[in-house]
Amino acid sequence: MSNEELLRRYEAGGGMLAAANAEGLAVPPALHTAVLTCMDSRIDVFALFGLKLGEVHVLRNAGGVVTDDVVRSLTISQRKLGTRDILLVQHSGCGLATFTDDDFSEELAHEVGMRPPWRTHAFRDPAVSVRRDMAQLRHDPFLMPGTQVRGFVLDIETFVLDEVFVEQPVGSGPAAD
Repeated sequence: MSNEELLRRYEAGGGMLAAANAEGLAVPPALHTAVLTCMDSRIDVFALFGLKLGEVHVLRNAGGVVTDDVVRSLTISQRKLGTRDILLVQHSGCGLATFTDDDFSEELAHEVGMRPPWRTHAFRDPAVSVRRDMAQLRHDPFLMPGTQVRGFVLDIETFVLDEVFVEQPVGSGPAAD
């Protein structure tokens, strides 16, 4: 579908429908939650969680990975718009599992003559990626203390969510005192 098709749909009533759906909704998300997931077009976050417009912030990028820009958006979401919980959802069969950061960077350097200043955050195992991103978010100084971070891997064929847990290092946490 081209940009022209999207604009045709907007002009055919999409803009009016969007305005009608948003009428009366408050800016802060009603469930005080932000969802970070992949940009994969098969993932309908609203259908997956039975959401209505205005209930959560939805952040999407390639892989649903934590980047500097995601942290920026989450920080604004929390500190200016009242979210407190973060739901991280990556998925099986993700395109980010088909290459490495180095391979992609070299492909781009060969094609355009320079490496990108950013990383792709490619991964092999979405559960490992979710675990690392959860740990990063839980220790980020800009997010609100006590932020609830939960992570999942979505099976892209069955749409079953499998929760991922971050193991506490030995000697850490309240029991270590």
